[in-house]
Amino acid sequence: MSTTTAELLKGAAELFPDEVVTQAHVRHLDLPFGAGRFALITLDNGFDHTKPTTFGPQSLAHLNAAIDQVEQEAAEGTIVGAGVTGKPFIFAVGADLKGVELLKRHEDALAIGKGGHDVFKRLSALAVPTFAYYNGAAMGGGVEVGLHCTYRTVSKALPAFSLPEVFLGLVPGWGGCTLLPNLIGADRAVSVIIENSLNQNRQLKGKQVFELGIADALFEGADFLEQSLLWTASVLKGDVEVARADVDRGEAWDAAVARGRAIADSKVHGAAPAAYRALDIIAAAKDGDAAKGFDAEDTALADLIMGGELRSGIYAFNLVQKRGKRPAGAPDKSLARPVTKVGVVGAGLMASQLALLFLRRLEVPVVLTDIDQERVDKGVGYVHAEIDKLLGKGRINQDKANRLKALVTGVLDKAEGFADADFVIEAVFEEIGVKQQVFAEVEAVAPAHAILATNTSSLSVSEMASKLKHPERVVGFHFFNPVAILPLLEIVRGEQTDDASLATAFGVAKKLKKTAVLVKDAPAFVVNRILTRFMGEIQNVIDEGTSVEVAEKAVEPLGLPMSPLVLLELVGPAIGLHVSETLNRAFPDRFTVSPNLKAVVEAGKRGFYVYDSGKPELDPEVAALLKQGEKVLTEEQVRDRVLDAVAQEIGLMLDEGVVAEAQDIDLCLITGAGWPFHLGGVTPYLDREGVSERVNGKRFLEQGVASVPA
Repeated sequence: MSTTTAELLKGAAELFPDEVVTQAHVRHLDLPFGAGRFALITLDNGFDHTKPTTFGPQSLAHLNAAIDQVEQEAAEGTIVGAGVTGKPFIFAVGADLKGVELLKRHEDALAIGKGGHDVFKRLSALAVPTFAYYNGAAMGGGVEVGLHCTYRTVSKALPAFSLPEVFLGLVPGWGGCTLLPNLIGADRAVSVIIENSLNQNRQLKGKQVFELGIADALFEGADFLEQSLLWTASVLKGDVEVARADVDRGEAWDAAVARGRAIADSKVHGAAPAAYRALDIIAAAKDGDAAKGFDAEDTALADLIMGGELRSGIYAFNLVQKRGKRPAGAPDKSLARPVTKVGVVGAGLMASQLALLFLRRLEVPVVLTDIDQERVDKGVGYVHAEIDKLLGKGRINQDKANRLKALVTGVLDKAEGFADADFVIEAVFEEIGVKQQVFAEVEAVAPAHAILATNTSSLSVSEMASKLKHPERVVGFHFFNPVAILPLLEIVRGEQTDDASLATAFGVAKKLKKTAVLVKDAPAFVVNRILTRFMGEIQNVIDEGTSVEVAEKAVEPLGLPMSPLVLLELVGPAIGLHVSETLNRAFPDRFTVSPNLKAVVEAGKRGFYVYDSGKPELDPEVAALLKQGEKVLTEEQVRDRVLDAVAQEIGLMLDEGVVAEAQDIDLCLITGAGWPFHLGGVTPYLDREGVSERVNGKRFLEQGVASVPA
């Protein structure tokens, strides 16, 4: 390591005194078959697998010192090879992001990039072959340290392997963008670095790592290190020859980069720079010049660390990993009551999805009811069919499938179904009178301790409970569609909901593996209120005279998972109209009911678009329905209108105490509406673009939270 980089790393370490330091322990062993003496470096931060090993400045210095020792032994000829592995279940999960958050200067960020490169590349420069043994979870810098080795093995039991940097707003900056395409080819590298990252940080399993050619050998988890060392001995003795496919450096490389750009365009629409910076480096890596590639990685890493997208990405990551697991305002979990049987009122698609989720996660009896036997049978049949799919995919075995099927039943009589239920959730028509009637019927037959939960998306939980003898046990339990995929669960406290009922609801949410956020009983709660205001403003500008195309294109720079009108199609125009009517009654000054949307619903249209060419195009029948004014806005004007509306609504929601903090708004949008990590949900973006101050006179988050510290 150069003196300059050592000094810069030392400076970076001083900025990060709370680093959880990873040690690099060197031990020596005699390889099998008389292959010789071997140095094995084990990365270990001294904690169990629940605190994964990371690389901060001091950790890099420890690895550097270990390589000093191994380098000397290799030069002296006292070892025949060196390896790197991790503690049980964890190889290493990359740079310590807590340290990255603290960096304020470009040169400090550059030091982190250079420091990682200077340490890792020494592994490829040793006088003996080097081996990485991916024994457990490996991400980011953990993957990259292995790429600098001569050979790699991977455990079949490895649960998660990825280069997630682009997902967070970075590039794989310690060799990933340069070395991976030169190892496995540009197309496969684009899949790992760009495609997987932008698909909600998709992870690879051990077998996939081997099949992609990242690892040279695959071994069972139980005796992984032992088998890896036997293989190492065979390689060093020449008994095993490692063959790797030639990398195509012709048109295939350029085509792979072009594919990566198309993926990035479809996911972030040019709104977040990380994917494009990574693709530039991959494109340049075609000539195999590693030194030039590492320099480009350093620069990109430093630029992105000092940019808002990464800070928003880290903020979003922390929300999901930390705040999402410790919900703000949740009552003491000791108040929660056990749930040994679940009732579901309704047997339609949403109710059936809920039944399946409760069944799989809680593994307790689940009973569905509906107004006729045909619907009940259809609901139970749906659950059985989904269990059969899991069985077919090998996700569960036959015994588990039989057990789960036996636990789900359907009845017409609520008294028969719910007499011993601890938790009853309704998923019936979104009409307050219908829901009040359902709850009155359930209260008459369910035990006194049973929680009565509603999956309402916009109606008042307090009003729903107002005619019951025991309104204190009613709680909002609002899932997002598709239930199996979107993690958010808005838990709504009614005016009379008691702590025990709320604690039970949070306990159930945890078992369901959902991200629960406590929400005040306010119209449409969090996600639907913000989305309805957002969509309503798009609808307003269309009604006033702006073309559908311009209105949709205006918000592309946000990089949302889908355009507003495609989202409306997914939700269903009738539901969108219903929610806008609910909010219009509550807040008529801000929420409008679009006459054009009404016309689309009355005409029975599924959405604004047809897909005859494979791409969304305005349906001519919908175009004929639209009645527009003469006020035509530019994309920029539309975007300002929409963002101003969203900033105003969030400010009002925080003033009303709908959630505890702005962080909960962002957590809801990320986990319930799929809003991108690079926006940090939405409030960091509104702060960064100056919208918060323009509309509300202040930022949502303090400087340094989801932004570069002052």
